[in-house]
Amino acid sequence: MEDLSKSPQSQHASLRVPTDLNALVRVLEWFDRLESPAVPQRIWLQCKTALAEGFTNAVRHAHRDRGDDDLPIEVEFEQTPTYLELRILDSGPPFDLEGKLNNLPTSSDLHATGGRGLKLMQCIADRLSYKRLDDKRNCLSILKYYESEP
Repeated sequence: MEDLSKSPQSQHASLRVPTDLNALVRVLEWFDRLESPAVPQRIWLQCKTALAEGFTNAVRHAHRDRGDDDLPIEVEFEQTPTYLELRILDSGPPFDLEGKLNNLPTSSDLHATGGRGLKLMQCIADRLSYKRLDDKRNCLSILKYYESEP
């Protein structure tokens, strides 16, 4: 399910997909359709990378033991004249993002098959946060500021 809304000052969109790594293609295609010339290409690609990491983490970790392939993950998009924000909402158990980031090793194992996504999202985002919502879902927020290129 897709929802798109625009105003002169901002653009909002949301997408719901099942908990399935194969849905990543759909998520990224949806994100590409939202691309705006106001956002520098470098920033757009960084946000796309962070979105892929965040979505993949929700599938692999938040919903891992849920046993319900139809359990949705929702992605929300907001673009204003100064920032782009992506929110990934899942129904998994709460997660201590700050604690996990603080306990990551300072050097990365280049041969590891995982474990670098959180650090990558932290490097990309100007603000990375994760909170439990009143409706018992979790929200990973990736906020990136930008200035339009002349």
